[in-house]
Amino acid sequence: MPRRAHEDTEPLLSSTHIDEDDDQASSRKKLSYEEAVEKAGFGLFHWLLLVVCGWANASDAVEILCVSFLLPTARCDLLLTSADMGLLTSSIFLGMMVGGYVWGYLADRRGRRSILVISLAVNGIFGAVASLAPSFWLFLLLRFFSGVGVGGSIPVIFSYFSEFQPRLRRGAMISALATFWMAGNILAAGVAWLVIPRTSLNAHWGWLDFQSWRLFVVLCSVPSLSSALIFRLFMPESPKFLMEAGRETEALSVFQKMFKLNNRCATKPFPIPGLVIRSKDDEVKNRPTIGSRCQQFSHQLKQALDPMKQLFVGSLASRSVILLIIFFCISFGYYGLWMWFPELFKRAEDGGSPCANVSRVQNSENESCYPVKTAVYMEGFVTAASNLPGNIFTILLMDRIGGKILLSVSLLVSSMSVFIIYVVKTKAQSLIMSCVFSGVSVISWNALDVVGTELYPTQLRSSALGVFTGVGRVAAIMGNVVFGQLVDSNCAIPLLMVSALLLAGGLAALRLPQTKQTELT
Repeated sequence: MPRRAHEDTEPLLSSTHIDEDDDQASSRKKLSYEEAVEKAGFGLFHWLLLVVCGWANASDAVEILCVSFLLPTARCDLLLTSADMGLLTSSIFLGMMVGGYVWGYLADRRGRRSILVISLAVNGIFGAVASLAPSFWLFLLLRFFSGVGVGGSIPVIFSYFSEFQPRLRRGAMISALATFWMAGNILAAGVAWLVIPRTSLNAHWGWLDFQSWRLFVVLCSVPSLSSALIFRLFMPESPKFLMEAGRETEALSVFQKMFKLNNRCATKPFPIPGLVIRSKDDEVKNRPTIGSRCQQFSHQLKQALDPMKQLFVGSLASRSVILLIIFFCISFGYYGLWMWFPELFKRAEDGGSPCANVSRVQNSENESCYPVKTAVYMEGFVTAASNLPGNIFTILLMDRIGGKILLSVSLLVSSMSVFIIYVVKTKAQSLIMSCVFSGVSVISWNALDVVGTELYPTQLRSSALGVFTGVGRVAAIMGNVVFGQLVDSNCAIPLLMVSALLLAGGLAALRLPQTKQTELT
């Protein structure tokens, strides 16, 4: 009898072992995010994604830089002083500072795609409406709200794009995405060159004199609005975000679409039955309990501020402090100088350096804005086009050298080029060094986009970029205000400040960890 009992239990034990083995085999079939991205392949989907995200990135560049190109003519119609122009160029950055963290936080909680649609739409709508503003202060306010939209789309677009990329191609692809900023810059300069000097496009309405620069403002809103429409109709949510949110079925659907487009000749379906999804335990623990409205608001506020606190805890603290320094230095330097290039070119039209003749510069505000000097916009276009060599250099060498080295070296060279702009004595020399600054500084931005994306985990990535770009907006505001206040009286001070800050940023970048071909967490 004991033997019979033993025989009866044997099949049960054997069956149990088989079930356990099946479960383990099934578990082994589930792939992590990085493995799933590799299985989905690389091809047509990623190139289409690059074009769509690139157009969104270009639209942000157009909206930011359009103010700098309209300053030489709009200053007469809106009766602007140099200090007013400094406030105007700063207004969009103030909006970006507000939008950067808000949209970044929402993107980490609600999804990348929906936030991109909303922020791009806000950017385009308020940008277009600004063209109808009859006064300086209303124009300033509308540019601020446009900046709120831009502040969301810039950090979120890079998080969104990077989360579709295989590890070995991520650096080069993010660099390629960053090159579309150059495309937006060239587009804004080209449209300004074609539209603003043509006074035949002016229209006289009863309550508004619709000058050609106002038409230019309307045209600059088209890329943002078209990008919002494309994301709303055609683009999927980030698979990395979906996996972190526990939405396995939706994430699998995105990977299947990627596989289908990248392997159009393949006869087999996407070879992944399941994905490794993040545990929900933390979400259950953090789920708010029912309470008063005050308690719910307090809980939501705590949740909103929690990502910011996490950036400065443990191993993330040192890199966060360094990135804050770098974002401040490069934003003050780049935007402080770049937004004033068209105005500086205008002041150098009669020859010499923009800072060489203070009395001529001080009297420039009393000069007529018409007829428009087309050379100003031609020089702006040439300076914008000089981004191209830097972008090509970044794409080719990002994955070989790594973002850290490129970031540091390019900031140091940018610092030197700005110092030489201060030293040179002729208009031609000033234009050449402006082109050098343009070509080298874009390498810094491209490298910073890659490094900032790879240094933080998914649940903090958009929030981190939102915080850092927010700090960058403060620096950009300060840079433009400083230029506006000092460009007439002592042009040397803002130029030397830009050179010193870029030098400091380049040295700080040496303290960052290397992220070459690292895996996203």
